Amino acid sequence: MASRVSLPRNGNLRREIAALAARMMAEDGIGDYGFAKRKAARQLGAVDAETLPTNAEIEAELRAWQALYQDEEQTERVREMREAAVEIMRQLETFRPYLTGGVLDGTAGRYAEIEIDLFPESAKEVEIFFLGENVAYEHRKPRQPGPNPPETVLAFDWDDIPVRLSIYPPGAERVGRKPNERARLPQVEALLQAPAPESSL
Repeated sequence: MASRVSLPRNGNLRREIAALAARMMAEDGIGDYGFAKRKAARQLGAVDAETLPTNAEIEAELRAWQALYQDEEQTERVREMREAAVEIMRQLETFRPYLTGGVLDGTAGRYAEIEIDLFPESAKEVEIFFLGENVAYEHRKPRQPGPNPPETVLAFDWDDIPVRLSIYPPGAERVGRKPNERARLPQVEALLQAPAPESSL
């Protein structure tokens, strides 16, 4: 009897967590789905792991929230960040850059970072390049240790836009993210040439 009563409660709570996590990501600049859902769950008093929404559920809520409250602003922000990403990726082409995250999938909000994965022969090569170009950067901790964490994470600003570089060993290029979760430079350039899909939301 109790289990039949709890099912709709869990379903409603799951949706509430997804909606709150999406709002946090849009308004507070949280870029990590896992962190956002855990924080939302704590605020709503959820203790059952089964009530946690998937990243896809949060992304759907995030797109809906942005379409409702940040439509033109968010569309322009994504375009601006993709243009910056293209410039950065051209500068770092030697290190095999891939764009990832909200700038790629179109969910980047006003506080988002440009997230780029690099696969150089050595992480030191990237730092030496930055030192040669007088680029100020700092080391960050990986957001998700996971089974294939980056060797190094570097953060810097590009014309006041925050950038996060996750640097992996060369062999990691074929593992980790799904193909649709990252894009090489020609794919990002193609996104800028196409009509913005966000406007259809």
